[in-house]
Amino acid sequence: MSERNPTILANLIRNWCDRDPGRQVLTVVSIDDKGEFQEETRTYQQLWDNGQRLAAWLKNKGMRRGDAFALVMQNHPEFVDLMVASSILGTVFVPIDPRTRGDKLRYMLNFAECKGAIVPGYALAEVESVWKNENDKWIATLCERHGDYPAIAPVLAGPAPVPELEVASTDPDAAMQLLYTSGTTGDPKAIMSTHARYGVAATLPQVLGLDQNDRIYTGLSLTHANAQVVSLGMALHAGIPCVISRKFSKSRLWDITRAYNCTFFNLLGGMTTAIYAEPARSDDADNPVRKILSAGMPAAIWEDFSRRFGVDLFEFYGAAEGGLCFNPTGIGPVGSCGKPPPSMQIAILDNNGNPVGPGVAGEICFREADGGCPQMTYFKNPEATAKKLAGGWLHMGDIGHMDEAGWLFFHYRMGGGIRKHGDFINPAFVEKALSEIDAVADVYVYGLAVSEGMAPGEKEIVAAVVPAGKDLLDVARIFQACREKLDNNSVPDFIQVVAEIPKTASEKPQQRFLAEAFATHPENIYSAKGGREDSV
Repeated sequence: MSERNPTILANLIRNWCDRDPGRQVLTVVSIDDKGEFQEETRTYQQLWDNGQRLAAWLKNKGMRRGDAFALVMQNHPEFVDLMVASSILGTVFVPIDPRTRGDKLRYMLNFAECKGAIVPGYALAEVESVWKNENDKWIATLCERHGDYPAIAPVLAGPAPVPELEVASTDPDAAMQLLYTSGTTGDPKAIMSTHARYGVAATLPQVLGLDQNDRIYTGLSLTHANAQVVSLGMALHAGIPCVISRKFSKSRLWDITRAYNCTFFNLLGGMTTAIYAEPARSDDADNPVRKILSAGMPAAIWEDFSRRFGVDLFEFYGAAEGGLCFNPTGIGPVGSCGKPPPSMQIAILDNNGNPVGPGVAGEICFREADGGCPQMTYFKNPEATAKKLAGGWLHMGDIGHMDEAGWLFFHYRMGGGIRKHGDFINPAFVEKALSEIDAVADVYVYGLAVSEGMAPGEKEIVAAVVPAGKDLLDVARIFQACREKLDNNSVPDFIQVVAEIPKTASEKPQQRFLAEAFATHPENIYSAKGGREDSV
């Protein structure tokens, strides 16, 4: 029998079942209340069997080819089981960070036209609250401890024999999933990410110098392209064991890599600084990791980080929509994101779409090596798609420059977004949460690089707040309200109390005056880190 097209995830898993069904390719690690590691594993055969069972279950729920359903969860092995099931059935899965809540969660579920959602207990209340009037939607949980909702645990436990559904996904260019952007300038956009796009992971082991003697680790969320493609996808294609944390823990990172003999992992943005900021230990370099793939490693700590932990750094730049650069270990200059692969061209364009020279900042853009326009589509948003691909280039929305030798250097993100810990925060959602607090009369949220040693382009969140009336403003309560309304990464780092938000004649806030006041009037600044969470 000729090998099935491995670009389709279900075919990839089935091919491995033919060659090495018992190969353990996935370990998901969680940390219990005693600080002990708890693990769940999957072989290729288990992924296939679980995928078949869940595909049959989804079909019984009325799901058909092209229908969408949401995965609102942390990193569970069932997440991967459901990816395989969706590939078998030809449906489209929609990963959503389980910290998402309120209007943003409602928007993401409904815009993607999700017919249902699979949700662990810790995220169930949020999905219930936004879908309480959506009688045509179904909700399922992982286990049977959550009322009358159906659970997938009994599905995975049986029955025998395993169903034998044919793989309905046949077109590599069809949508495999809808990946949401961070929504830096409005509602998040949904990228129609294809099977072929996921198949790019097959090329990465050779680029990164990994083989089956390695073991990949990630603590990044499978709801984003990075963990899905760079870690999980690479492992599934190459048969390299992959260890995934339920959620990231910087304090246990090295313990996990030692316990599971991990040789490679991936870091984004401010994660690098956070790890470096942990107290130095005499055994920092006593770990099995030989290489770290990083994005946004600050040049100031690059060499010290490598020396302290005894690792090689391999820098990269890319996005879920496309575009890619690599700076292999010891090849490019420190601080550079790298150069594109031979399949791509890169250019730095000015505001008129014209290329600029070395050392001149502009927008980072990519196109195919033959000059063709990259293929990329935003779901139900032709205007945004056309803007993204204007002039035949994939516009990254980032500012950077290239040196004389063609090495790319990232500067910052365009527009109103705030990049924090590798995510882009939409100020509109933060402002909405604050504006709903009675004590707040007006608010404007912006980004400011306050702390030292931050990754390039990273900022902290400042909420400039105008108190309502003359009563005392309880800043501690404002921080608490934000923690209740927002995901952790979107909670302001600082509250800046002002008499008014400076605005132009057209009512546009003037951020530069707020930034100046931040520096000159520290008595009006309150920190979420405990420095000044007292009342005004």
